Amino acid sequence: MDDTTAGPSGTPARAHRAGEAAAAAPDTAGPDATGPRATGPRAGGPDATGTGARNPGAHSPEAAGRGAPVGRRVVLGMLGLGAVGVAVGGAVQGKIDNVLASVSAEDPTGVTGLLPGGGGFRFYSVSDSIPHRGEADYRLTVGGLVDKPATYTLADLRALPQTRLVRDVQCVTGWRVPKTAFSGVLLSTLLEHAGVQRKGVALRFNCFDGVYTESLTLGQARRPDMLVALTMNDKPVTAAHGGPVRLYAAPMYFYKSAKWLSGIVVTDEVQPGYWEHYGYDVDGWVGKSNGRNDDPTS
Repeated sequence: MDDTTAGPSGTPARAHRAGEAAAAAPDTAGPDATGPRATGPRAGGPDATGTGARNPGAHSPEAAGRGAPVGRRVVLGMLGLGAVGVAVGGAVQGKIDNVLASVSAEDPTGVTGLLPGGGGFRFYSVSDSIPHRGEADYRLTVGGLVDKPATYTLADLRALPQTRLVRDVQCVTGWRVPKTAFSGVLLSTLLEHAGVQRKGVALRFNCFDGVYTESLTLGQARRPDMLVALTMNDKPVTAAHGGPVRLYAAPMYFYKSAKWLSGIVVTDEVQPGYWEHYGYDVDGWVGKSNGRNDDPTS
């Protein structure tokens, strides 16, 4: 949920990408209009506000070994694909989203990340490509400080009681996508089945891209607006949007809604996630963190 902002030298920095950002013009002065210009991973982070990166430039295009920027024809082609997706919708849009996301993940400039995909979202990844898992190979594990560790297939998750939430999605950069529907299993349901031990106070979320992690306290995870999401806008969550299963933390900025969810680990302390290591607030409440005052989303 980020955009591309100016890097340390004033040149465009590659967006360091986790989540999606609603389509809107980028704030090239930095994601936090009231604070200093972000640098390094904070520049165009998932959803970023606040002061600069703790490790500026660590994820720069040069450090990542990216190739040349995509050309004008590719950008125009991506705009065309987006327009086709809007026209045809549905299953075709899902395939187009995956194409747009894959190209964006390989673009060192972050320019392609400014192009909207389906539903007004942009596509970003903290890894080099968009990972894919499906019916045959997807697994979600629940473990750590629990009495009954478990492994769930997609069919297992679908068989559990489903909850549907319709909320605005708020990026910490300021963009907002209204009335987005997510459906899935309440985190509290999975925790109840696992039996959290007395020492358990927090959750760590692992993702099958091998990079993205997130965290919640146990109290936060047990809220009725925290989902292990299987659908988005009543369609299966696509790989570009973090599917087949992603976290949906409705009352928090979208960087807290980890994509490509593969593991839930109950821990004895909060372990900050990927973006928190670059300065984002661990407790990412919409309107009450990261120096922002957005309207609540849940």
